[in-house]
Amino acid sequence: MNTLKNVSVGKTVTVKRLHGEGPIKRRIMDMGITKGVQVYVRKVAPLGDPIEVTVRDYELSLRKADAEMIEVE
Repeated sequence: MNTLKNVSVGKTVTVKRLHGEGPIKRRIMDMGITKGVQVYVRKVAPLGDPIEVTVRDYELSLRKADAEMIEVE
């Protein structure tokens, strides 16, 4: 399973599926990350957390724990 956490900087991927339960999954969806949306990985902080991405023409920072719940292709 390929997750957003493993995507390298400069790549664009498509969200395939969201994992996680209840409020966490809802929060990810509220940020605009839903099945089929394109996500561009802009940069990763020096220690690897957070990951900065572009989704639906806006910039977003995600924790590694959240990025691990987003399955991509």
